[in-house]
Amino acid sequence: MKKSIEDFVFYISDVKKMSLSTVQSYQRDLNKMMMFLESVGIDSVDKVTVTNINAYILKLEKDGMSAATISRNIASMRSFFRFLLQRKQIDYEPVEFLKSPPVEKKLPAVLSVEEVDRILEQPDDTTLKGIRDKAMLELLYATGIRVSEMVLLKVSDLNMQMDYVICHNQAKYKDRAVPFGKKAKKALLKYFSECRDKMVKEQDNDILFVNCKGKPMSRQGFWKIIKEYGFKAGITCEINPLLIRHSFAAHMVSNGADLRSIQEMMGLSDISSARIYEDVKRQRIRTVYDKTHPRN
Repeated sequence: MKKSIEDFVFYISDVKKMSLSTVQSYQRDLNKMMMFLESVGIDSVDKVTVTNINAYILKLEKDGMSAATISRNIASMRSFFRFLLQRKQIDYEPVEFLKSPPVEKKLPAVLSVEEVDRILEQPDDTTLKGIRDKAMLELLYATGIRVSEMVLLKVSDLNMQMDYVICHNQAKYKDRAVPFGKKAKKALLKYFSECRDKMVKEQDNDILFVNCKGKPMSRQGFWKIIKEYGFKAGITCEINPLLIRHSFAAHMVSNGADLRSIQEMMGLSDISSARIYEDVKRQRIRTVYDKTHPRN
């Protein structure tokens, strides 16, 4: 079973060109499934039954997994067994008629403009690490790009004359140009003039942001950095790059940005995905009304 999962991961990564985060999620879900199946004596994909899969889903529910997590696991298994069926490694899909639990649609959490400002003020721009971190955070909030896109950026992806960055979405085969503003540009110029050459160990390294060892920044490394500054800024909610991405979009919509532009800047596949930020705006208006209207 392990070999089948490895073949599937190679397929979605190198053939389907899915994003790194998606590939990692599929792999993690399937490895958990494999551990459960092996614990009940199933060691081969052609021995998996509908009963086995139902038992695994019941275990996830018993373990307190959310409906969204269970739905994602079912989607991972469905893709995996469909892949095996196409390769004739199994005779039927044991997940074919399995229904995902209803998932409550939740609005994304967003920070206020003041909270984002506090985070962006935390890096110490008298140190190399602080200068780099300031540039990364400013660019992240200025563009709303994904963390997976951020860590893959190259110096050649930046156009400092026209103030935009080219983002490469591995899953969509489509690059997009996203503008950035004056504060992000100022932080990037400082990073180039005072920091990057001192941090990069190999002169032919074109990666835009490197870690303290001069190697490309990892997604996990960036998560730790932004979490650290969120704590220093006194932000009580869980801080991660996705929260900054959501805040970027919500703040743009609140200031009059149209959904089509938000869709293009964020690299969303469908404009319906951008409509959720209008809901965030309405929710904030409602919250303000509830707190301030004298007759409410």
